[in-house]
Amino acid sequence: MIMGSVAHIRQSDGKVQTVEEHLISVQKLASRYGRTIGVERLAGLAGVLHDVGKYSNEFRNYLLDAVSHPERPPKRGTVDHSTAGGKMLYEGFHSKNNSVPEKIISEIVGNAIISHHMGLQDFLSPELESDYLNRVSEKPIDDFQNVVEAFYHHILSQEDFQDYVKQCEIELTHFFKQNIDKQNGQKLFLTLLTKYIFSCLIDADRTDTRCFEEKTSPTIDSQNDNLFEAYYNKLTNHLSDLNANPHTQTTINQLRAKMSQECDAFAEKPSGIYTLSIPTGGGKTLASLRYALKHAVTHQKERIIYVVPYTTIIEQNAEEVKRILEDRDHILEHHSNVVETESDTLNDVKDKSLKLAKDNWDAPVIFTTMVQFLNAFYSKGTRNVRRLHHLANAVIIFDEVQSVPIKCVSLFNEALNFLKGAGGSSILLCTATQPALDFVQHSIEKIDGEIVQDLEQVTGAFKRVDIIDKTTNEGWDTEALSDFVFDQLQDVSSVLVILNTKTVVRRLFSHIKETDPNLRVYHLSTSMCAAHRKDILAKVNEAINHKEKVVCLSTQLIEAGVDISFECVIRSLAGLDSIAQAAGRCNRHGEFGHRNVYIINHKEENLKHLQEIATGARITKQLLIDRHHDQGIKDLLSSEALTLYFQSYYEALKEDLDYFIPTVQKNMFELLKGNVGYRDAYWNKTKKSFNLLLDMSIKTAANHFKVIDNQTTSLLVPYKEGHEIIAEFNGEVTIEDMTALLKKAQHYTVNVYQHEIDRLSQQGDIQSLLEGKLFCLRENAYDLNYGVNIDGNGLMEEHFI
Repeated sequence: MIMGSVAHIRQSDGKVQTVEEHLISVQKLASRYGRTIGVERLAGLAGVLHDVGKYSNEFRNYLLDAVSHPERPPKRGTVDHSTAGGKMLYEGFHSKNNSVPEKIISEIVGNAIISHHMGLQDFLSPELESDYLNRVSEKPIDDFQNVVEAFYHHILSQEDFQDYVKQCEIELTHFFKQNIDKQNGQKLFLTLLTKYIFSCLIDADRTDTRCFEEKTSPTIDSQNDNLFEAYYNKLTNHLSDLNANPHTQTTINQLRAKMSQECDAFAEKPSGIYTLSIPTGGGKTLASLRYALKHAVTHQKERIIYVVPYTTIIEQNAEEVKRILEDRDHILEHHSNVVETESDTLNDVKDKSLKLAKDNWDAPVIFTTMVQFLNAFYSKGTRNVRRLHHLANAVIIFDEVQSVPIKCVSLFNEALNFLKGAGGSSILLCTATQPALDFVQHSIEKIDGEIVQDLEQVTGAFKRVDIIDKTTNEGWDTEALSDFVFDQLQDVSSVLVILNTKTVVRRLFSHIKETDPNLRVYHLSTSMCAAHRKDILAKVNEAINHKEKVVCLSTQLIEAGVDISFECVIRSLAGLDSIAQAAGRCNRHGEFGHRNVYIINHKEENLKHLQEIATGARITKQLLIDRHHDQGIKDLLSSEALTLYFQSYYEALKEDLDYFIPTVQKNMFELLKGNVGYRDAYWNKTKKSFNLLLDMSIKTAANHFKVIDNQTTSLLVPYKEGHEIIAEFNGEVTIEDMTALLKKAQHYTVNVYQHEIDRLSQQGDIQSLLEGKLFCLRENAYDLNYGVNIDGNGLMEEHFI
């Protein structure tokens, strides 16, 4: 017979974790996470109340029924144990006699508590409903008074609880004075604070539960200082060895060394938002790492996070960093969520392992994507937001920051303002093509400085290519472009062609192969898994190093952060930033003297659903025309030209910067900062004043948020080790195994659009794993040339490559 309260029952041995043990442990963890930005007590309050509903007789009977009848357990999630904590705060601290800070505490912390199994709720929705208020005020809870009395008896006395909330009020008031008293858009800031506290709670809850299941203890305090110092010494020794090599004493390498030293010196400055505008090929990755390590040691930052636009950059940059720092255990590559599941109705050990697997960015050095960064702030559910609090007190390097999707620019800027102001993080906007992020309405509040001195002189010294306009009135078709590639191969050994759509890339690949079956031609695409793309790039590099004739055809994924150098680059007309990045793949180290980058307009490309590319191409075309008529800027790769381009680009798309949502006729910004119009409409509808101080539509915004418009599904593919990983997912999986498997599987997954999923499913080419929470591809639907093959006739032998 189980005595006392029950929060969890361990699957392996039946041991009970009491409600008291769980609440106090989660409180301690959440407090530690909240301490980073000065909201230790607020986060702790969420932790100590989140599962107080488990004191109810209904929940206890539910758990005992599950233990007594394992063959027919009750459906998970049928007993609401998350509302009680929010209701305690609302009833105790949201009357007319309570102060404004007390009411805000009950709303922010209460929303986090009631939402910890589903994602934050709307305070006031476009439909003029309040999910939060309905839960804490209207929803009846059986046994509620007994739950409250159990909390006062086992956790905190009523007097101590009142005192704890009073300390939270002092903390919140201080936080306001430090951060938002002088700012506009306070409610948006409060939305981000709510998400931060929610992140602390989710991570603390999942971590404590995982540790209970694994019979381990959580690591409370960050211990990365010594690690960062050791990393810094290894990096500086590596750079010293490079600079001492007589073969590296070129002008460009000396400039690289100078900019690296500038990063080192700059790292002693206070935390802020800085730009690092090292030209392409200037050693940006190692220079930014040098800044990050020195700054982390100097200012006691907890972690270093690289945020990049594409997974291809993660693979190459992370590999280089791991090699130089001689560490593969503490550097995390987080490409994407292999399993997209927000369900808390988990039915077996595999389900539980998925939910609790350590997927929270608790690592000293992290490489991730812009999609994952933005998801941590704005996406729905609980999985992504769990990582948000680890972005505070960090050094965050945005590699190729110009790639922020246009609709997310304002949201991105506000996230950075929060991380700098409240989060105490230091942020590096790192690219050769700095976007004009201070030109938009909702801008970064302040760029605190540029690291590279004499930027114009440095950019001129790195000039290794000329932009040649080959656009025509008729445009280029596949056959003409193929002929042009072969013409270039008469004079050079390596050619890179970058086109805007996968369809025309594949068409060109087939045409060139048919024209010369013996030519080494390679194709890169997001239809390939990360491990596959890495292998392709290795083959291309090998051919280049051996001076063999080689052609690489790619979409824009190769443009940013891939350290590869071709003698000739051909780029389909696009935004000037894309053209500049493409130019960075040509004559990257100046090894070929001076080379050309050709701009063509491919008439077979369909940009109907690629508005940003089409707009960028139109503005770039005008710059080319102006240059041709001696009316514009001569050097299209200059900072002056890029600033002019981005100002024109943002002006052309200014209606899209705030992420407009057609179905509710509001933009994301309006939903997240609250809307007076909704309050007025609420009065007109109900003839009652809206009872809450906060009115943000957090859930509605999250439900509509997608960094990439077209919804994709992650498929695990049978490329090389992918076979074994698929087999392992089919076996017995512990929580620890699941953590390791999810990490490995990222290299063997492809994000596939819904129409492709439908086609593959109809053909029987998709298999379900983990009861439909993970999907894998059959071997015949993957191809060594193209990756995912929806025709189901994939070739897994190297016929072409």
